Amino acid sequence: MKLPSGHFERLASEGVTRITPYPPGKPISELQREYGIDDIIKLASNENPLGPSPKAVEACQQHLAELEIYPDGNGYELKQALAKKHNVEIGCITLGNGSNDILEFVARVFLSPGHNAVFSQHAFAVYPLVTMATGADLHEAGANSADSAMPFGHNLENMRQQVDEQTRVVFIANPNNPTGTWLSAASLRTFIDDLPDHVIVVLDEAYVEYVQEADYPDSLNWLADYSNLIITRTFSKVYGLAGLRIGYSLSHPELAGLMNRVRQPFNTNTLAQAGALAALADDDHLTKSVESNRIGLEQVSAAFQRAGIEYIPSVGNFISFKTELAGSQVYEGLLREGVIIRPISNYGLADYLRVTIGSEDQNARFLKALQTVTGLTL
Repeated sequence: MKLPSGHFERLASEGVTRITPYPPGKPISELQREYGIDDIIKLASNENPLGPSPKAVEACQQHLAELEIYPDGNGYELKQALAKKHNVEIGCITLGNGSNDILEFVARVFLSPGHNAVFSQHAFAVYPLVTMATGADLHEAGANSADSAMPFGHNLENMRQQVDEQTRVVFIANPNNPTGTWLSAASLRTFIDDLPDHVIVVLDEAYVEYVQEADYPDSLNWLADYSNLIITRTFSKVYGLAGLRIGYSLSHPELAGLMNRVRQPFNTNTLAQAGALAALADDDHLTKSVESNRIGLEQVSAAFQRAGIEYIPSVGNFISFKTELAGSQVYEGLLREGVIIRPISNYGLADYLRVTIGSEDQNARFLKALQTVTGLTL
């Protein structure tokens, strides 16, 4: 049967038809095919330039001969290690195929047509995606102005104004991707205290390990005070395990129990669990990764300052910037120099680009390429 164009979209749920798929960073292989370039660096997806812990790699290798066996569907050993590290009960932990998986669990459990989720302008693109998929409404709060102390960051007053009787979830990225801005403990706690009890607070801390600000919240200590708080974290960033897709959340056991009802069986694979367990125990690699990022952030931001490039101060492992040239022109020019970064116009930041902080050599190559494309002295 040959059906007319658009037939299946008419059959799909209304929420799904509103979705524009998430655009990932351009893969190296794609640039090789397009431009015939071989010497390429990718600074588009906030990956750890040091790679994973050698202990994590070894742990994965030890399980390669067992791939015919299903993984532990409960992730018991990894949960035990996380519970010990964060000083929580094992029942507080939910494992996900990356922390994005957790965001989808939250949406499936708490959102439905007639309800809404609140999130900030310029916040992580997955929040509206998981919300729309459930048929719930989007309440986007205006972000801070460009000249504020946290340019384009979350404005908690505006977010509170978007909360109403039908709000079920508030998504907060701290620090936020792609702006790299963050919220202090005092301001965030005041915000949560003021929310009604029918609202679930999702605190997305994908980049938490990189933050070194004195008044950044120690949110784990808040779990005892806020039964409606879900903290999401990932092994994709500082732990360097993005290719394995493994993340988790910490919450009240009742919330974890509800999310586990919609979690797919065996959603985290054997290698992911083994790699994460080993990475969690390698404090030396974690320390080196954080220090490498601190040095790299200083390297790139100092070059931007010298050249007069406008940028958003960041506490993550990335930094967003713009030049006088159109963002698309800079992006394409860098691609031809073999450097992949990330356009973020889809986040409502026209002409801004986001670059991942790489190794010292990768950062230097990016800056050299940017100088070639823009004519600025970096």
